[in-house]
This record gives sequence, structure tokens and C-alpha cells, in this order.
Amino acid sequence: MITMWKEEDNVLTRTFTFDDFIAAFSFMTKVAILAEKMNHHPEWSNVYNRVIIKLTTHDAGNQITEKDRKLAQAIDQIA
Repeated sequence: MITMWKEEDNVLTRTFTFDDFIAAFSFMTKVAILAEKMNHHPEWSNVYNRVIIKLTTHDAGNQITEKDRKLAQAIDQIA
């Protein structure tokens, strides 16, 4: 089980809160590079210091797969 990630409706979701917009954007940049390397891209949104990330595997019929869990763990390492 991935801590701090919420599993609901076949989506892993987590909200990250940072000190300011620059810190949030820096985090998103690092996650973007990671996601590209893993060829698994999140759905996300950013408002000021908050980043919401949603993970599901579209190729698997919008189900949570090991790909999502691995990306979530890697994102946790960045955070």
C-alpha cells in the first residue's frame, strides 16, 4: 500500500503542498522528467503552492496498475 496516496475509483490521488509557487513548480518539473523516463504521465493540476496528482493506467482500461504504484513511489522520493 502506498502511504498518503488515496485509492478511489481506480485512481491513485495525492495532494502535495509547498511553501510557494516556485517550490511547487520545481517539484512538477522533476516529476515531469521522471514521468517521461518511465513513459507514464500523470494527470495533475497546480494552484499556487498546491499540486494534485492523479495516476491511472489508460492502456489498462483506466485501472490502477503496478506502473502507477511505481510512479507514485518514485514521486514520493522526489517530494
